[in-house]
Amino acid sequence: MMLTPRHLLTRMLGLLLCLVAPCLMGAQPSPSGADAQPSSASSTDTHRRPNIVLIMADDMGFSDIGCYGGEIATPHLDRLAAGGLRFTQFYNTARCCPTRASLLTGLYPHQAGVGHMMQDRGQPGYRGDLNRRCITIAQALKRAGYATYMTGKWHVTRHTAPNGPKHNWPLQRGFDRFYGTITGAGSFYDPATLVRNNTMITVANDPEYRPRRYYYTTAISDQASRFIREHFQESAERPFFLYVAFTAAHWPMHAFEEDIAPYHGRYDKGYGPVRQARFERLKKLGLIHENWTLSPQAESWSAVENRRWEARCMEVYAAMVSAMDRGVGQILQTLESAGQLDNTLVVYLQDNGGCAETVGRRGRGTPRPRYPTVPPLDAHFLQRAIIPKQTRDGFPVRQGVGVMPGPPDTYVAYGRGWANVSNTPFREYKHWVHEGGISTPLIVHWPARITQRGALVADVGHLIDLMPTFLDAAGAQYPDQWNGEPLTPLPGKSLLPVFTGGHLEPRPIFWEHEGNRAVRLGRWKIVAKGAKGPWELYDMETDRTEMHNLAAEEPERVAEMARMWQKWAEEAQVLPLLKRK
Repeated sequence: MMLTPRHLLTRMLGLLLCLVAPCLMGAQPSPSGADAQPSSASSTDTHRRPNIVLIMADDMGFSDIGCYGGEIATPHLDRLAAGGLRFTQFYNTARCCPTRASLLTGLYPHQAGVGHMMQDRGQPGYRGDLNRRCITIAQALKRAGYATYMTGKWHVTRHTAPNGPKHNWPLQRGFDRFYGTITGAGSFYDPATLVRNNTMITVANDPEYRPRRYYYTTAISDQASRFIREHFQESAERPFFLYVAFTAAHWPMHAFEEDIAPYHGRYDKGYGPVRQARFERLKKLGLIHENWTLSPQAESWSAVENRRWEARCMEVYAAMVSAMDRGVGQILQTLESAGQLDNTLVVYLQDNGGCAETVGRRGRGTPRPRYPTVPPLDAHFLQRAIIPKQTRDGFPVRQGVGVMPGPPDTYVAYGRGWANVSNTPFREYKHWVHEGGISTPLIVHWPARITQRGALVADVGHLIDLMPTFLDAAGAQYPDQWNGEPLTPLPGKSLLPVFTGGHLEPRPIFWEHEGNRAVRLGRWKIVAKGAKGPWELYDMETDRTEMHNLAAEEPERVAEMARMWQKWAEEAQVLPLLKRK
């Protein structure tokens, strides 16, 4: 490749940064808490600093992917699992934007200012915007000399207007390059708030990416692969951090027919057989205990009136997951082509459990008109609607029972019955902090450091542990302050010792979302629904499906763990609890 003056300058700057970054890091003040410090200096002394690829999927359940018991074809994720580690007890925060705020900052979501959704509720923990007492993984790693890239869903700011404030957009939060969406959902064929770097664009006017057929999942992986390739062309001397935030398999159920075809007929017998098959595979794989009870089935297949439509919803969902997995494979192939897969720390997880929301599932749907019935959208029309009224070529967007999901003019969720399948074997869904809402697969792949490939890890972990892990792997430190503002100390622990056969010390982990509350400490968990719901107590070793409430038998344990939750809530900007509107 002929190096342009821009490329030469980039390489010179990259070399200079790599030389001076360790000195700069050493000159920084020490972190304010022991948990924020790297657990070992060996990651920089005896190993090259790894590239880091963080992959997150959207609105998927614990058992959806193949290596976690699912029937959906995910060969590339399965490959990562076979060559890495699978955590069996890793947790998110039960909802999309709080999870992203926690993941990006290493804090509990309320500490970062995103305890609920993207509205300012006038309380420090519920501003709907990342606050100034946190920094992102990208900011922390950029400080340590990393190049930083992101593709996909951002969803940690309430400012989504093309000409509005951008202080919490990706480039202002540490990323060198960004392609994706600022808001939380939208059409896969015409995404809402699509942005390249700091400029809002459309699928029709983007000068850099104009595929024959646009599909957001594919665009996310295409751009991720592009960023990797161009990184090694322009600044190969530096390690990079890449955050890939897929929107699959969040509603609407959108997929190409060729991706849906392999699943035709797969779900015609309904929820029960699929749940039972997953339950048995989970036990066979060692991901759950033999003596756990499968949670109750949420919906009756016999009561479903339009079974073909209902089965189609799950067929499209499965196609969306497979398309996402194909994108993961593309990213892995790009790393392999660059000779970088062995020294890249790849992490995969999901933002919450399966989603029982009923978007597009009410009322009777209308048939697709034969010809466009509304004027087409101009190429420069900025799509900002999560649920668009029409397609770009002039067809109205349809919802309701009987509207077969998949094409651009449909907008339908897959529903509670299938969300219950996704969350096998657990109870509840996205929003709730029972296990079905907060349990996620976590796959970690890093051939240069992981010693027990294909192993299962039973240590309890949480999103707050990923920032410390990445800093530890990079030999970087978390600062006391940023731009003159004191930073909230990191509450999590590095997972790096687990990669080489070590273990994490038990510590309490906390949740709150929409009044739903929980504490996990060792084998015990207390959990409550809503701000006034009573505490329930479960033994996670014998009953992680939460079928046997022991609160009446152990009131002292419940009271002690409830006091722990109250103390945390007072310190972490959780209180007063958000009033539902």
